[in-house]
Amino acid sequence: MIKKLADYLVEEILQESDLVLEPDEDLLSTGLVDSMGIVRYIAWISEEFDIEIPTEDMIIDNFINLEAISRYITSRQA
Repeated sequence: MIKKLADYLVEEILQESDLVLEPDEDLLSTGLVDSMGIVRYIAWISEEFDIEIPTEDMIIDNFINLEAISRYITSRQA
């Protein structure tokens, strides 16, 4: 799942095809992904993984890096 998350983020949101993201790399505090990018990413995650992401779950802890996003998706699919 992390590869799929990384591939979409790199290609569609960041548009940096040669960028390699580490699973624990901070996406938000570093400014790698801006607020509009994270909104687009969350919308894609919701659709791609067929999960509802309530507003109260849109917190930095759930979307700080690829590992956290993967854990969050898994918890919503359970």
